[in-house]
Amino acid sequence: MKVDILVFAAHPDDAELACSGTIAKHVAAGKKVCVVDLTEGELGTRGTAELRKKEAEKSSKILGISFRDNLGFADGFFVNDKEHQLAVISKIRQYKPEIVLANSISDRHPDHGRAAKLVADACFYSGLLKIETNLDGKKQQEWRPKAVYHYIQDYSLEPDFVVDTSDFFEIKKSAILSFSSQFYDPTNQEPKTPISSKEFLNFVKARDIHFGRPIGAKYAEGFKVNRSIGVNDLFNLI
Repeated sequence: MKVDILVFAAHPDDAELACSGTIAKHVAAGKKVCVVDLTEGELGTRGTAELRKKEAEKSSKILGISFRDNLGFADGFFVNDKEHQLAVISKIRQYKPEIVLANSISDRHPDHGRAAKLVADACFYSGLLKIETNLDGKKQQEWRPKAVYHYIQDYSLEPDFVVDTSDFFEIKKSAILSFSSQFYDPTNQEPKTPISSKEFLNFVKARDIHFGRPIGAKYAEGFKVNRSIGVNDLFNLI
């Protein structure tokens, strides 16, 4: 399956928190979007890997994405080496995205920045002919996405650009709350974490309001890039 946008996330729920409004907006516009979680989030204080898988499936239906995959890397202990790069490269070549969205380049959770670099490196190497990967016993063709954009997560980074997600915030909220084991749920008796409070959801909303204000949007999501952004004409900028 070829997709338009391939979203990589270190943990299930990373994409929901940071860029699910952007995902939902592009799905509504007819684009094919796939999410690949690198780990099962098994080190999370609350919930289990099995439960988070079910929550991810629920969120995926809400967002309307074409497919969701999981590479099964070790939560907290995956590294940016040849083995992990080849696994990511194989997914890039399988889905052949035009655009890749990846974790924040710097963040509170060490996995996020490490995942950002891993995915960015893999996107480059995926275009090299002499790096071989296989899928179902067949050699995959090289493929390099046109762009890699890093969504902003916990740290308050200055975005290089923002996407107006005003019409999709409620979908984003529903997708986030699909992960009831991780986020605010007054009936959950598990230990509290920095992201399980009601105030954390207010932070997510406030951040999207903050990103939207400069462009006159009610809500927006921010992204960082590692290279210059090009446009065909000035009217594509607002």
